[in-house]
Parts: sequence; structure tokens; C-alpha cells
Amino acid sequence: MPARRSAMLWDWDEASRTVADAYFPHQLTLLGGGREPRVTLQTLDLGPVLIGHVGWGADVEIACDYPNAYEINMPLTGHLESHGRHGVVTSVVGQATIFRADTPSLISHWDATCTVLGVKFDRDWLDREAEKVLAAEPVCASGVLPEQLQLDRGAAREWRQLVGSLAAHLREPGLFHNSPAVREQLAGAISAGFLLASCPDLGDGPVARPRSISRVVDAIRDDPGRSWTAAEMAVVAGTSVRRMQEGFKEWIGCSPMDHLTSIRLQRARADLEAAPGSSVSEVAARWGFSSASRFAAAYRRRYGCTPSQAHR
Repeated sequence: MPARRSAMLWDWDEASRTVADAYFPHQLTLLGGGREPRVTLQTLDLGPVLIGHVGWGADVEIACDYPNAYEINMPLTGHLESHGRHGVVTSVVGQATIFRADTPSLISHWDATCTVLGVKFDRDWLDREAEKVLAAEPVCASGVLPEQLQLDRGAAREWRQLVGSLAAHLREPGLFHNSPAVREQLAGAISAGFLLASCPDLGDGPVARPRSISRVVDAIRDDPGRSWTAAEMAVVAGTSVRRMQEGFKEWIGCSPMDHLTSIRLQRARADLEAAPGSSVSEVAARWGFSSASRFAAAYRRRYGCTPSQAHR
């Protein structure tokens, strides 16, 4: 589904249907009455992950079962009050409310000034990612996620910045639409970051040993152009993402993604020097870089010149 642009809708039924089509079916109740809707709705579809801005422009109540998907709502303005398993949860800027899949939930007050940055995860996909990211044994995301996440520190702050950087592109409807490998990598990064931030006590255990790290290193060298995610690397290592990352830092001296980028740059440099018939964009795509501009920036940091200069 392409990104949707902001809309001003003058009928509450139309407003509800439009948001339901993009996110979830729900029961919408206007609080206070009389006010016309001024809906903000923009989405960026990354397959199993959907990022969006949503605002109603009026005080509303929303009842929803969140079928087949998890939803994380982060207020950019105003506040969001909901009823969770353990009482009322109120989130403001710097906080996120987490809604579980297939669970009746009530947002008792979405205030008129509140616009949220939302992230929707496909339920089955996030559950599979949780098994890879958090532990070697099966784990269900619904059973371990908190009801609220503080976004002002540590891993949660880093995750919020990642989502925000992608949200800056919500006005570009076709972004990544024809790049499934890029969408897969971005979705994997968003899910891994969210799970590690939300469940800091899971995925603990012994740091991955050299043999486990060697399996990942070999797999990366065999296929560096593959759309690798941290979760997929952890499966190869046979451990959690957190333990694998710590193992890489101990035995390799860098993160798994930094190592992957290094191998890709080496392969790309060899192509640029040996294959004058290929364009810089073709080389970037061949070795898994999401864009020619990002490839050029990484190449300059590593080698002190641009890919075009190396190509010549």
C-alpha cells in the first residue's frame, strides 16, 4: 500500500473508514460532539511494518481489537489515554503506548491536539522476529512486551530516532516500493530495535563464542549482497541478537552490521576498479546498499574518495 497523504475529511464515517483501511477496524466515538474531523494520515509501507502519522483533530474515543498486528503509538503532540491490563496508561511526547495483537483495547481519550507516530507490526512476523532477536527458544512477543515504553534513553531512544528518520519520508508515496530488499532490511532493523528496547532483560546468556561468530562471518562473505538483518544473522549464530552483537564486539571489534558494510565496500571497490562498464548505482545495488547516495557516503568515509573517482 502506498503512503497516504494528509487529508481533511468532513464526515466522521468517512474519516473512520479511511483510518481503518490504513490501520485497524475500530469503533470511533466523538467526545464532546459537534466538531468536524480534520484527519492527518500518512503511511509508509515496509511490508510487515507500517509507519504512519495519525491525528483526528478532535477529542475521540477508539475501541479496537488490533486483529493480527501489534501497534505502537508515540504522541508527537498532546496525549493519548488508554485502558491496559493493569489500569490507565497515559502517554505524552517521549513515551509510547504498546497495544497487543488480537486484544480488545480502549483508547479512552485521544485528544484533539494529539498526532501520533505509529508503528504497526504484523503479528506472526513480529513473533518470529522475537524468537530470533530475544532468545534461541520460542518466545511470543505478546507475552513479553510492556504496555508503555520510555523513549528518552538508551536503546529506546535510538529506536525512536530510527523510526523518526523514516517518518521524514512519509510524503514520498513510492519510496522503497520497488526495492523489496531494502524494505526487508529496514523492517528487520525496526523490529530488532523495538524488541531490544522493549525487552532489555531477555536474550541474556553467554556471549556468542568464536565458532558462532565465524559462522556469521562466513555466511556474510559468501553472500554480502543479501538483504541481511540482525535477526537473520543471529539465527546463523544460533543465539540471540544481543549476544551475537556482544560476541562480534569481543571477537571482531565491531558490530555485525559494520562488518557487513565493510565486506560490501570491499566487493564494491573491486567491481568499480575492474568493471568500467557498470554504473555506480548498479554496483551499489549489487552489493546490498539501499541507495547510491548512502553507498557514496560510506565509500568516501572508508577510502577517502567517491565511488565515481574510483570508477574513473
